[in-house]
Amino acid sequence: MNHNFTINTGKSAKPGSIYRALARISSTMFAIFGLSVIVLSVPAAAVTGSITEFPIGAGLPYGITAGPDGNLWFVELTGNNVGRITPTGVIAEFPITTPGSQPVGITAGPDGNLWFTETATNNIGRITTSGVVTEFSITTPGSSPAFITAGPDGNLWFTEATANNIGRITTAGVVTEFPVITAASNLSGITSGPDGDLWFTEMDSNNIGRITTAGVVTEFPVITAASSPASITSGPDGNLWFTERGANNIGRITPSGVVTEFPVPTAGSFPSGITSGSDGNLWFVELTAGKVGRITPSGVVTEFIPPTAGSNPIGITAGPDSNVWFTATAINSIGRVTIDQPIQTPDPAPTPGPGAPDTGVYRGTIVTPQALLAAVVVVGSITSVIIYIVRRNS
Repeated sequence: MNHNFTINTGKSAKPGSIYRALARISSTMFAIFGLSVIVLSVPAAAVTGSITEFPIGAGLPYGITAGPDGNLWFVELTGNNVGRITPTGVIAEFPITTPGSQPVGITAGPDGNLWFTETATNNIGRITTSGVVTEFSITTPGSSPAFITAGPDGNLWFTEATANNIGRITTAGVVTEFPVITAASNLSGITSGPDGDLWFTEMDSNNIGRITTAGVVTEFPVITAASSPASITSGPDGNLWFTERGANNIGRITPSGVVTEFPVPTAGSFPSGITSGSDGNLWFVELTAGKVGRITPSGVVTEFIPPTAGSNPIGITAGPDSNVWFTATAINSIGRVTIDQPIQTPDPAPTPGPGAPDTGVYRGTIVTPQALLAAVVVVGSITSVIIYIVRRNS
């Protein structure tokens, strides 16, 4: 028996035309309902990718930083070089003027150059992105400059491990030194804080220090005794984060001085360098465990194992390519940890009301493969039900 089917138009339609109409309806439903499922889906967290190692030959790479030229720059402790590596792994090396300088720390300066410390020769070095090196001597002899950072005042600030001073050097090379309160504290890491001050670690006196750009020093004790705080960085949560080599912890200190500690899962890992990642987490390296660690602002730790065992990673930084890069001293390599980023798609901007300015601010929605699959499954199921109903009535 030949049945006809009546649609809202009042015209009769045969099953063939009905199926074609359903196809158009299904497509429209996918465009509207499917995309709504994607938009309303829960954003996916960034997923860690693979670890790649790039050998540099000899030299013992130590400190590492992102440069203003889109590359990574590092120093070689025994090689007496400053190295550059592109995000694709192409390496170049530039010799330091003074032999046996033993460079340790390096940072990008406000002047578009890289600045580094020469621990053995008591200098602060500057290198242009084309490889031209200039050295500036520190006032106190044998001060052992360790790590260095760009300050909020347009100067460079560094720690003097032996002289027990915090040093400041202008981009013109003028050095000023400020003594730390606790004697023989063995100063190590230093970073700019969210409060406009500089924050540093005191390994032997078990303190986290703060110094204003005017040179006023305040010290805050770490909870665990003999924790040996080493590296420090400013976190995405407005706090400072540091590594505790002796206590096997990652520490967090608020700008008001409140300290919290989080244990590293691997015992005796000797956490060393630490940096903020593009994914909103903190990343650190474990010197003796040979691992790279990630800790969320809430304190959840995950560890990742590089391809080569016993690589002894020590320095780490966020790269210009949204990945994290580290130095592996035992195998003379630079490592890269890929951080896969969520895909950002802009939502349509709301139309401003009468007289309201267009702020130009747009919201972003994360589209994930899981959400897309869910949309396809849901729309496909609804279409199947509709076709089944039509066939029952055909």
